[in-house]
Amino acid sequence: MRLDGYIRAEQGAAVEETDSTISYPQRRRSTTVESIVNTLELVVTALILAFIFRAFVAEAFRIPTGSMAETLKGAHYHLRCIRCGYAYDMGGDMLTVPEPRCPSCGYKLPKGMGVPISNGDRIIVAKCIYQFIEPKRWDVIVFKNPTDPRENYIKRLLACPGETIEIIDGDVYIDGLIARKPPRVQKEMWMPIYDNDYQAVRQGRLLPDSGGGESAAGWEQPFENEGDGKWDLNASGPTVFALDTDADDVQTIVYNSRTGNDFHAAYAYNDSASRYARPNCSDLMVKLDVTVDRQQGRFGAALNKYGIRYEGAVDFSGRMMISMFADGKPVELTSRTVVAPTAGRWGEFSFANVDHQLVLEYAGHRLSYDLGSGPRDLGSVSRGIAPEVRLFGAGGMRLWHVKLFRDTHYIGERVLRGGEGREFTLGKDEFFACGDNSPASFDSRMWGTDGIGNEGMLFRKGIVPREYMMGKAFFIYWADAFKPTQRMLPMIPNFSGLKVVYGGSDKEY
Repeated sequence: MRLDGYIRAEQGAAVEETDSTISYPQRRRSTTVESIVNTLELVVTALILAFIFRAFVAEAFRIPTGSMAETLKGAHYHLRCIRCGYAYDMGGDMLTVPEPRCPSCGYKLPKGMGVPISNGDRIIVAKCIYQFIEPKRWDVIVFKNPTDPRENYIKRLLACPGETIEIIDGDVYIDGLIARKPPRVQKEMWMPIYDNDYQAVRQGRLLPDSGGGESAAGWEQPFENEGDGKWDLNASGPTVFALDTDADDVQTIVYNSRTGNDFHAAYAYNDSASRYARPNCSDLMVKLDVTVDRQQGRFGAALNKYGIRYEGAVDFSGRMMISMFADGKPVELTSRTVVAPTAGRWGEFSFANVDHQLVLEYAGHRLSYDLGSGPRDLGSVSRGIAPEVRLFGAGGMRLWHVKLFRDTHYIGERVLRGGEGREFTLGKDEFFACGDNSPASFDSRMWGTDGIGNEGMLFRKGIVPREYMMGKAFFIYWADAFKPTQRMLPMIPNFSGLKVVYGGSDKEY
């Protein structure tokens, strides 16, 4: 209608150009007023659409705290270890770093170091998505804090209506069975223990830590030959391990957690003061690149959990195997035939024991074995037995980019609900949420008061009611921007920090 009227007005103006009673300036003023009105209409319409979009489709949020680190970061310090050069982030809201500890070499920076602080991640949240689809476990959800609905919280969804949750030794169990994470979520949740590409400085001045004891000169390679081993741990420099033996002469190197970083479920993002109060995490992964020098031989990794040794190996004739040791002897659990490695070519290798599942990957091939879904299927939970990591091989090979990781470890000890022996069953329209930075998250495990509803209604302690679910986080659109100069505000996007926030999926790792 408006478009047709506009055409008629233009046609009328063209006809009336010969009419001596209407001057040209009057017509121009009339057109100018009409343009202003049209522009205002467009602006108002755009604002209305923006408000509707923000209210019902998507909204931007800033992460204020570190309860979801490392997945999502609040205000934090961007640090680099002065001993090995490893870059990491630590949460905080002050201008002085409390006591950071390198997650790779374990070096503690001196107290009182002044560093600039970076703002928290900014994310896009899909609002009203749960009006159309049911929330899935492992989704990163935004909801109103039940104990204070004026606040918005962001956590990981662990349990849904009608389910019973129990957290045992860092793992999540639903209705008595372990809840395995989808592949992309699991990839985000691996946390570094050691990265062999970052070696401590061996020359120059000593670098005392906050305790006054550690220095660059005192650092040692945490991987050691077992017995009179034949591994060269300084081949082509200290970041490459090499072996040259007969095809049946198996040699082993072991990771010494007393020399290197240990397996405590601590977070580099948090103050390191409480590190040794954290339990060990025995869900581990070793990852590296291996170059085969000859066609005969084998290579693999061994991970010990609760005193039981599990091995993932690749035979250079073209066979992948997963085994466990029983009474000191290896018992093959599963295997598959693959294309034999080519001499002189490299392949990516990883072996993980996570969520009661063994996963071996090599050169794009994958082999897995289910150890059982019950909490006692791996035997009794033996927290006093420290995990172990070994690499072994026979023949000729070189190892590059050797890295160790541990799984995110949800704290289930000394919690009000949902922990070991404190199973918690959810009712209709009730959800259970926990932060990925479990030691530093105030969530469903720890809420000590009833939730506050409308008109005096109260919700059960520890639950997120469906009506308080605001949406699902799905993209970090602004992260840790750079400053052009020290006096300017951060304005240069850090594109490496822009990423999709992965959540629930029907696939398991």
